[in-house]
Amino acid sequence: MEIFGVPSALFGSQLLIGLINGSFYAILSLGLAIIFGLLNIINFAHGAQYMMGAFVAWIALTKFGVNYWAALLLSPLLVGALGVLLERTMLRKLYKLDHLYGLLLTFGLALIFEGIFRDQYGISGQSYEVPELLQGGVNLGFMFMPIYRGWVVVAALAVCFGTWFMIEKTKLGAYLRAGTENPQIVQALGINVPLLITFTYGYGVALAAFAGVLAAPVYQVNPQMGSNLIIVVFAVVVIGGMGSIMGSILTGLGLGLIEGLTRVFYPPASAVVVFFIMVIVLLVRPAGLFGKTA
Repeated sequence: MEIFGVPSALFGSQLLIGLINGSFYAILSLGLAIIFGLLNIINFAHGAQYMMGAFVAWIALTKFGVNYWAALLLSPLLVGALGVLLERTMLRKLYKLDHLYGLLLTFGLALIFEGIFRDQYGISGQSYEVPELLQGGVNLGFMFMPIYRGWVVVAALAVCFGTWFMIEKTKLGAYLRAGTENPQIVQALGINVPLLITFTYGYGVALAAFAGVLAAPVYQVNPQMGSNLIIVVFAVVVIGGMGSIMGSILTGLGLGLIEGLTRVFYPPASAVVVFFIMVIVLLVRPAGLFGKTA
């Protein structure tokens, strides 16, 4: 059986890989969009925080016997707590300054984090075993789908749309948005705006760490796994619209699928297709597909 002249197994497997990559693009770009959209900070350390999430899960398993399911909760909490510390001690001083200062600070932090892990663990990848409950696969007729990869897509989508609902449809989300747009008024109502801002950054960082735990059994856990991904994720955010929550989710998933299809029909272009689309979008709609024009 063929689809557009391509064997169905190859077509389906590349679509699945694209959907998995798109799930990681979506959850990582979501964290970036939250931090930029609500705090106006370009968090270049996001890739390093994703890498740290994977390493925390790997260290917890190999050194302390903490299983995957516990790591899904523990790793985002620990890395998110580090994010809270960074926001309180460093980033808070930069909110009223140009975006460039936040970019330079977080870029420096990313280099420091990556360097620490590279010195400790080298550049060779560490394997993380798929949890027993999610081992094996399902025969879909036209392709064989590993259960864990299906779980990654489902978990990423659940977290992404749950986060969107929290920010756009709940009272807490309304406080977050109001606190960043009119902090004086919200503060006058008795709401602790600095605490809200700290929570926002910590949550964005925790999303990166959660993605890292999901990625650990799929990719090799290594210090450069974040730096290899963050440029593509930034491109996703730009295409979707800086600060657009739903835009980052839909664009991440869509670009992952486009990347997968490109591997089927013209593999040499798969590494640059996202950046090609970014250039076109910037020329036609500089605010991004879902961004608000000034």
